[in-house]
Amino acid sequence: MTIIHKDVDSMENVVGHLWTRMTSDFLTALILGAGLFTVNIKMGLIMISLLPIGLIILWVGLKKGKSIQKSVNDKLADMVSLFVEYVKGLPVLKTFSESRDFEDKLNKSTEDFGKNSKKAAGFSALLLGGYNLVIELGFALLACTGAFLAFRNELSIFHYLMFIIISREFFKPFMNMESHWLNYLKVKDSYNRIRSVTDAPPVPEADNPQKPSNFDIYFEHVEFGYEEDGFRLQDADFRIPQGSLTALVGPSGSGKTTLTNLLLRFWDPNEGSIKIGGIDTKEIAYDDLLGSISIVMQNVILFADTIYNNIRIGCRNASPEDIFAAAEKAMIHDFILNLPEGYQTVIGENGIGLSGGQKQRLSIARAFLNDAPIVILDEMTSNVDPINEVKIQKAVSRLAEDRTVIVIAHRLNTIRSADNILVLDEGKIVQSGRHSELMTEGGLYRSLVEKQDMAGRWRLPEAVPAG
Repeated sequence: MTIIHKDVDSMENVVGHLWTRMTSDFLTALILGAGLFTVNIKMGLIMISLLPIGLIILWVGLKKGKSIQKSVNDKLADMVSLFVEYVKGLPVLKTFSESRDFEDKLNKSTEDFGKNSKKAAGFSALLLGGYNLVIELGFALLACTGAFLAFRNELSIFHYLMFIIISREFFKPFMNMESHWLNYLKVKDSYNRIRSVTDAPPVPEADNPQKPSNFDIYFEHVEFGYEEDGFRLQDADFRIPQGSLTALVGPSGSGKTTLTNLLLRFWDPNEGSIKIGGIDTKEIAYDDLLGSISIVMQNVILFADTIYNNIRIGCRNASPEDIFAAAEKAMIHDFILNLPEGYQTVIGENGIGLSGGQKQRLSIARAFLNDAPIVILDEMTSNVDPINEVKIQKAVSRLAEDRTVIVIAHRLNTIRSADNILVLDEGKIVQSGRHSELMTEGGLYRSLVEKQDMAGRWRLPEAVPAG
């Protein structure tokens, strides 16, 4: 948000206004300076004698100012991010009012931004004050020297007054250099951050893209890390047959979502390969790859638009009949018809006004509309009521028919009939097999199942009768 609003606005102000103004000012100064030199070369040299010193001061300050301004902008981005997170989390923070950790974190970020801003302002004031002093001294030197030459009749009064009056216009662009300098510092950092977005490399496309004949999925010794010294997926090697259901289970941060992100080519592996139907995903046209995969995630993204258009995202060329049929399969059609404007009902951003279960069923309708042979399912029923859970489970069962399905499972009782279960821990696949096999084998999977069963049997203590 900071890049889109603040940085782009800064660029627009400089590119659209300041460059033209600065160019015209310096052209004017060049013409006036040349004219004054033709009047009196000695006075012209005196006029520009201190300019190189001032420009050197500005140049040296420019180098140091870049790092200071970058620090200010970075602190601003951190503060804005924390503030947005703070506002979104106000209900939770009010509920747990005894904990002030996040508020202290936000206050520290604000203080850091304030300190860096003051440092930048102080540096700018000192530097620009020195620069302006040099420019003013240049004019004072011109006035004093000119007066001395006029007193000695080496310069006419008319020419002296001409230098005094016109030199003010000559010096004006150099006096404005302070604002140009400040704007350059801001825009330089803004430009780099905008370029980090616009120059982000696109997904590499194959020169001769191929289409898979089937939808078996192969991970062959895949290695991947988001950043150095961070999480690493290590030697992921497995096969998902076409038409089967494979579950990914494991503790948070073990690599479940990373596997699906790699299949979708949100990132490419550092080592190894991922294949669909025996063809490396890098050799499949990216649109074809995404078109062959439907995603139903736990956090559904909906847009401030009509319900009709939110479902149509699954297939832009879909007819109204196709959309209605997809909604029926997702068990959301009747609910939509009962709305005041039916499919043309406008929902708020991220589905404001809809329950979690209704959002999930709209997401499933998209997947039905996409009609992809591969389906990725995050655990969709963890935050919904029992009635919606039953409808979602029925809709998902229909969606999974005759498709290759990958489930990121949090509730382990929902994947006991899976054809294969991959158990991940710290980026490694530590177990694989069917539920019965893994329970017999023991290890992490059985430990996770037993803990969830124990949690499921937990009950609130009964209230003590009054009296």
